[in-house]
Amino acid sequence: MRYNACKMSFKVHIASAARTIDVPPGTTILDAALDAGISYPFGCQSGNCGACKSHLVKGEVTMEGYSEFALSDDEKARGLILACRAVPGAESEVSWLEEDDLIVHPRRLLACKVVSIDDATHDIKRIRLEIVSGGPFDFSAGQFASVTFEGCPPRDYSMANVPGDPVLEFHVRRTVGGATSAHVSEKLKVGDSVRVEGPFGPSYLRESHRGPIIAVAGGSGMAPIKSVIERALQKELPQHIYFYFGVRSERDLYLHDHFAALAAKHKNLHFVPVLSEGGDSTLRQGLVHEAVAQDFDEVDGCKAYLAGPPVMVEAATLMLEQRGMRRADIHADAFYTAAEMATAGRKTGADQ
Repeated sequence: MRYNACKMSFKVHIASAARTIDVPPGTTILDAALDAGISYPFGCQSGNCGACKSHLVKGEVTMEGYSEFALSDDEKARGLILACRAVPGAESEVSWLEEDDLIVHPRRLLACKVVSIDDATHDIKRIRLEIVSGGPFDFSAGQFASVTFEGCPPRDYSMANVPGDPVLEFHVRRTVGGATSAHVSEKLKVGDSVRVEGPFGPSYLRESHRGPIIAVAGGSGMAPIKSVIERALQKELPQHIYFYFGVRSERDLYLHDHFAALAAKHKNLHFVPVLSEGGDSTLRQGLVHEAVAQDFDEVDGCKAYLAGPPVMVEAATLMLEQRGMRRADIHADAFYTAAEMATAGRKTGADQ
C-alpha cells in the first residue's frame, strides 16, 4: 500500500454505500465519509477497535499508527485496512466488512448525573450514572462509550452494566498522568454532570453463538467482561463460560465475591482469579493467559472475549491463535492509557 505524497484530493468509491466521495489531502477515508453523511461503521476513531475495518478493493492508501489488535499483519496482507487510519494516495475503492451478526445501535449523546462512587480497589473507582436526557441508550454487552467529566477531555470507558439497566456503570482506573482518572479519583462527586456518547466497539457478546466462551480480563478490563458474562447469564445462554480475571495481587482483586456467587448459582459459569504476584496467596498464580493455556488444549468452537492491558491482550490473542482459534472468534479490547495513545501518535484514546 504505497502512498502518493502529491497534495491533492482523491476520489474514493465507498462500495457498501454506493457513493463516491472526494477525500482531501491528509484526510482519512472515514473522516471524509462521515463528513459526506455516509453511515460508515466506526468506533474509537483511533485505530484500536477495528470497527471500521474494510476491504481495499483497489487503489493505494497509507496507514497511520494503529493497533495490531485492530488489524493484524495477516489481515493487512489480505488487503484489509482501517478506514479511520487510511489516507488515500490514489483513486481508490473500499468496502466495509459485513458481519453476519453485526448489530448497529443508534448513537446517543446522553446527559447523565453521578449517583454513586465506590472504591473497587486502591486505584479503581466504580462510577454509576443516571441518564437524565438523551436516552434510551441501547448497546451490546462489551461495548464502550466516550465519557466526558466536567473540565476533562473525553475518554473511552466500557459499560460494566448489562444493556437495559437504567443506571450506567463504569470502572475508572487511576493512571499516571491521566487527567480524567485523576479527576475521578480526587474530585468527582455524587450529583456531578457527565456527558456520555456512544455506543462504540465491535467486541460485544455474540448472543447467537452457542459454543463455549473464554473470557479474560485484566484490571479494569473487568468492566466489559462483567457486562458480557452477566448478559449471557441473563439471556440463559446454555454454553459453559470460563472467566479468568488476572491481576497482580489480592489487593487488586474486585468483585471476587460477586462472581464466586454467580458461579455457585450458575453451573455453566467457571470463575478463575489469577495473581501474577500472589506471594503466599492460595489463589491461582501466574500470568492469566498462561492459566488459560494450561486449561485449554483445544479451543475449537469457542469464542474469546479479552479486555485489559495491551500486553495481556496480545499474549492471550497469540496463545489462542496458536491453539487454532480463528481471529474472527477473538473479540479483543485493549485498554490504552492516554499517555500510550499519545506515544503511538493516535488522535484519541482510553484513560482506563
